[in-house]
Amino acid sequence: MSNELFERAKPILNQIQQHGYQAYYVGGSVRDYLMQRPIHDIDITTSATPYEIESIFDHTIPVGKEHGTINVVYNRENYEVTTFRAEEEYIDHRRPSDVHFVRDLYEDVQRRDFTINAIAMDTDYQTFDYFSGEDDINNGIIRTVGQPTERFEEDALRILRGLRFQSQLNFKIEYHTYNAMANQMEDIKYLSIERIIVELKKLISGQNVAKSYHHLIELKAFNFIPYFQNFEMHQLNIDEPIHFDTWIALINSKFDEQQPLSPLKISNKEKSHIKQLTTIINQLPTINTKKDLIMMVYDFDINDILTVIELSTLLSKNQFETPNPLIINPQTIMESYHQLPINERQQLAVNGSDLMQYLNQRGGPWVKDVLRQIECAVVTKQVINSHDEIMKWVDNHVEI
Repeated sequence: MSNELFERAKPILNQIQQHGYQAYYVGGSVRDYLMQRPIHDIDITTSATPYEIESIFDHTIPVGKEHGTINVVYNRENYEVTTFRAEEEYIDHRRPSDVHFVRDLYEDVQRRDFTINAIAMDTDYQTFDYFSGEDDINNGIIRTVGQPTERFEEDALRILRGLRFQSQLNFKIEYHTYNAMANQMEDIKYLSIERIIVELKKLISGQNVAKSYHHLIELKAFNFIPYFQNFEMHQLNIDEPIHFDTWIALINSKFDEQQPLSPLKISNKEKSHIKQLTTIINQLPTINTKKDLIMMVYDFDINDILTVIELSTLLSKNQFETPNPLIINPQTIMESYHQLPINERQQLAVNGSDLMQYLNQRGGPWVKDVLRQIECAVVTKQVINSHDEIMKWVDNHVEI
């Protein structure tokens, strides 16, 4: 059980305490420490107000001062320090109408979502567990702090967070908590798609995704989420951890690859990756020759091709057409990749200017077309990648 991150953060808590305030580690880091899981971020909660934290430390960043959060910069690392707080009535199942700072740890942790996330710990590694979160960790149970209906009414994202924790931690969802999820799932329509996507990315790659994904279907969650509500999501079953981009590519391929990705509000880089994965999923089963395989390996990221091949069992279960394993398998993919004479067009021994000069033609769409023909010929070893040999090949094979 590693405590390295806690020890590195300990001087911050000590300094807060030396000024007469309380300070504790809290949340996911404490949960993961107790579960002997890797810890990535340390969250600190304190009775000191944001202004008091700013007066204690020389270097702070007011990242969410109005909500009680200050980043303390210590040894070139940022630590999120949040004041104990209580919250007023929530608006649209998303955010509190107001927060106010308190001096009592219990008041702070009682507003948190699940018991496993409501455990505080001091610098001596003594825990403060008001809601039996440690028992729920030991028993593998996800249970809300207090009444589940109230917690989900406050912030509907907690419904998806609960399913995400189930996937990541391989826990069971407590009966009343699950029933409240079922009764209040429609409230996730009030959430921003950005918040939803963060949870879905973690859920879909979790070790227990089979159970959590089944619950998403059973609870009809996709009916209330943009993009997904356009599909009959029950027709696609995910029973193994996969990357979010791969999941969306599977949806595109199974239902309608022309469906715009804009409702997801993901980056252009992610959209491009999803489109590439979709193309690979659709094209791999059509490959029947060594030449076609070589061009596939040249045109697409080899890791994406291997990812799709590794999904063969999942694809078959979902009635996708799958590639011939005798032609397309990790070994043939790697062999084809290592035998490529070039890896990108820029490595060709000729360029567009060379072609225009050699053929005495002005530029136009034909240049791109001829370069592609040359590219394919070089990749499939119909011609050696040298200027003179390529121009001889152009004389015999290309018409402008």
